[in-house]
Amino acid sequence: MYFAGVDLAWAGRNPTGIAAVDGGGRLVHVGAAGDDAAVLAALSPYVRGDCLVAFDAPLVVTNPTGQRPAEAALNRHFRRFEAGAHPANTTKPEFAQGPRAARLARTMGLDMDPRSPASRRAIEVYPHPATVVLFRLARTLKYKAKPGRGVEQLKSELLVLMDGIEKLADAAVPLHVAGHEDWVRLRMRVSRAQRKSELRSVEDPVDAVVCAYVALYAQRRPTDVTIYGDFATGYIVTPSLPAERTGR
Repeated sequence: MYFAGVDLAWAGRNPTGIAAVDGGGRLVHVGAAGDDAAVLAALSPYVRGDCLVAFDAPLVVTNPTGQRPAEAALNRHFRRFEAGAHPANTTKPEFAQGPRAARLARTMGLDMDPRSPASRRAIEVYPHPATVVLFRLARTLKYKAKPGRGVEQLKSELLVLMDGIEKLADAAVPLHVAGHEDWVRLRMRVSRAQRKSELRSVEDPVDAVVCAYVALYAQRRPTDVTIYGDFATGYIVTPSLPAERTGR
């Protein structure tokens, strides 16, 4: 069984990160793709049999305005860590014809119900709250390019994220990435980066690895994940925040 992660560009104009992990937690693919055809081609070797594909993008959006109940529920726990979710609604152009992630999941024949016992499934995940839980962060790592963040800060934060991912080799649900050639190349590209654009091309594949790990984690430890929302109105699956960290 394979566990894939897709850091999906909502509207398809930007690169999409793709990663896949085998049943032993070994990274078997990490890279980027463009349009739907390229995304499907990259995922094809890993979705022919039993699989769980984790999309960092909405699969279900039904609300015409505002945020989904899933986002509101997740934000109550994770906003204090600066890991709140962006609102999704059908007024946004990228969801007017249905979510891109849902179209891809249907094309691959994947069941999108997070509680389904099907052997070939897709779920929605979100890397920021996942890293808060997995790495016990006080706040999200600031590796996304935004005004006021310089190249060195972005590089440093992205390397911290990659270090954390590599340390998952010793986790209860292990992930092994360090020896993979493409992962080594990604680290080298970050270390040598001089421009924000060079870092931007790496962050999507790295986020995809986090997504793939959440899929693996959810399969191995289903009682240790939380499903915010539901299949009817939209949902987000993430490793559960310990009770002492919920602020309640």
